Amino acid sequence: MTKLRVGIGFDQHPFASGPERERALVLGGVRFEAEQGLQGHSDADVVAHAVADAMLGAAALGDLGAHFPDTDQRWAGADSLAILAQVAALVMAAGLRLANADCTVICEIPRIGGAREIMMERLSAAAAGPVHVKATRPEGLGSLGRVEGIACLATALLEEIGL
Repeated sequence: MTKLRVGIGFDQHPFASGPERERALVLGGVRFEAEQGLQGHSDADVVAHAVADAMLGAAALGDLGAHFPDTDQRWAGADSLAILAQVAALVMAAGLRLANADCTVICEIPRIGGAREIMMERLSAAAAGPVHVKATRPEGLGSLGRVEGIACLATALLEEIGL
């Protein structure tokens, strides 16, 4: 009998200000060059971070901050797909693999529809399993509706592979 484990991940970042304002927006490993980037220690990819956190939670391996702290300069400006790939390796070492992940990006801008397929391909490759991406708008409500940042909620289903 296959054992399944579920985890939930969430991440949000404000849009960058000051010197960070010039950084590119990265979501699901896709650069949105014409958009203002997000503030964060790594590349601030909220989608990759939420999927990674969901996978870590499902594997009972702690959270993203425990493995990749923002106080560690090794992760300054890091590619979040590389972080996600390292999380996938940790999950595999624990005798588990990603059965699937689903995430919802919450933002007014950018519209991600045109990049969604590429995001899913890149996230799936890094996570070593299928990742589905969808988006919703907060319709002007709260800080996300006022275009102060972007958030993402993810769920991951892991299955035992045995060692």
